[in-house]
Amino acid sequence: MKEQLLKALREAVAPLGIDASLVKLDYPEDSSNGDFSTNIAMVSAKALKIAPKALAEKIIAEFEKVKPGFIEKVGIAGPGFINFTIKDEAIAEAALALANMKKPAATGRKVMVEYTDPNPFKEFHIGHLMSNAIGESISRLVESSGAKVIRANWQGDVGPHVAKAIWGAMHSKDTGKGAAFWSKAYVAGAIAYEDDPGAKKEIEEINKKIYSKSDKEINGLYEKGRAESLEAFESIYKKLDTKFDNYFFEGTEGRNGESIVKDHLKEGVFEESEGAVVFKGEKYGLHTRVFITSHGLPTYETKELGLNTEKFRLYSELSESVIITANEQSEYFKVLLKVMSLIMPDIAAKTKHISHGLMRFASGKMSSRKGNVVSAESLIDEIRGMVKEKMAGRELNAAKIDEISDQVAIGAIKYTILRQAIGGDVVFDSAKSISFEGDSGPYLQYSAVRANSVLEKAGKQDAPGTKKLPDKVGLLEKLIIRFPDVVERARDEYAPQLVANYLTGVAAAFNAFYAGNIIVDDKEPLSPYRIALTRSFLKVMTDGLWLLGIKVPNKM
Repeated sequence: MKEQLLKALREAVAPLGIDASLVKLDYPEDSSNGDFSTNIAMVSAKALKIAPKALAEKIIAEFEKVKPGFIEKVGIAGPGFINFTIKDEAIAEAALALANMKKPAATGRKVMVEYTDPNPFKEFHIGHLMSNAIGESISRLVESSGAKVIRANWQGDVGPHVAKAIWGAMHSKDTGKGAAFWSKAYVAGAIAYEDDPGAKKEIEEINKKIYSKSDKEINGLYEKGRAESLEAFESIYKKLDTKFDNYFFEGTEGRNGESIVKDHLKEGVFEESEGAVVFKGEKYGLHTRVFITSHGLPTYETKELGLNTEKFRLYSELSESVIITANEQSEYFKVLLKVMSLIMPDIAAKTKHISHGLMRFASGKMSSRKGNVVSAESLIDEIRGMVKEKMAGRELNAAKIDEISDQVAIGAIKYTILRQAIGGDVVFDSAKSISFEGDSGPYLQYSAVRANSVLEKAGKQDAPGTKKLPDKVGLLEKLIIRFPDVVERARDEYAPQLVANYLTGVAAAFNAFYAGNIIVDDKEPLSPYRIALTRSFLKVMTDGLWLLGIKVPNKM
């Protein structure tokens, strides 16, 4: 419907000398002003030397010649907005049609999305949880366009943090194992590195031996810690409903960056400085960064060059590579992308960096150096426990309660992360995150469960066929038909919050509709329509929650 209106409007403005590509349609903030609105008269008035309202009148006159049959009326508001009201019958039919919304056809486009990126030997913390939620949602939004998404995970399995963890393990009295042991070993090593000059020297030697693989004891600890860390990460990915297609590691793909830097050192992209190899970013309004240390070891920057080269070697047909990290790495990525533009311009042109804020609690920013990092597991467990308390007394077996609690807890966390613009920090409130009163993941899940319950009750009345349409549609129908447009915009802008906020609004509209109407009533002529509308709502809600990486439980 929107596309048909847009096409007619662009056809109408052409005879007036207006650039048709400038025509955009929005939704009026006040629905009483209509269903669609355009500011094209205000945008074009100055160039045509005519008052916006006068130009709006000319546009409307041309539009009347080509307007689609579903247009009820056209009017002018404010300084020159043109508002369009759609016939109620057309809105009702469009809303019902969305129940049969199909997946888009494959476009052949391939996009790699790199996200989460936890480091073995360290805790999988809430920052990784944020990256995972955002990356998974962006992946699904891209998939919704018909593109093929390759989910990638870049992990630091070599470097100073690994040496610190190995040192901590070698000096630990604990003979434990698993991710918890290695994260504690890392903290011990990190503290010793800063506080004990002797330990610092030992850790630096261990770091060299990890790269050279020259020490049997260190090799054994390294392989053990790496395997146990990666195994723990997989259990978390399963809970988060994420399955990666490719894992990249600093210890393999990252090593390829050294030769890239050395080759371009000769060409003048990099410079030698006090025994190190650096990129002088000041030439480009950036800052200097080290790519190979004075000890001859590659930095993260160099490893990134190896990674990004390997991505496009493995997938030469990639249309785009999207990298998601915390805001802390934004300045770093500006330098990295500049370097890439100089030495691998084709890859740089297809690479997009998206940065997100931090998740904060009352204690402030977390720090793995001091060991007070908030792990993803601990947050999930806390919210799961709160959900279980809320479900106490429900007539469900223990296994079902566990399954629902997991789905609701993950939904609560993901929604809290995705409900606001990606770049800002998230202040997590445990109690609000599991509220059933609105603006929460569980509220959206419960709304979908309620709709499903209505359809189960409807039984045979929920059958295909001609349905009597209402004389007047409500907010629910008007919001439902916006879904494809919301998804398209969220995909184009890499903005999952548009979907999250839309779903909150459409859920509120459904719950108001549910409270104000008897949906299943074999004596009510509009009952089949209301049942069908409920099915459309459930389709929109289920598909929308899927885009956020949130599952809909069978019961709540």
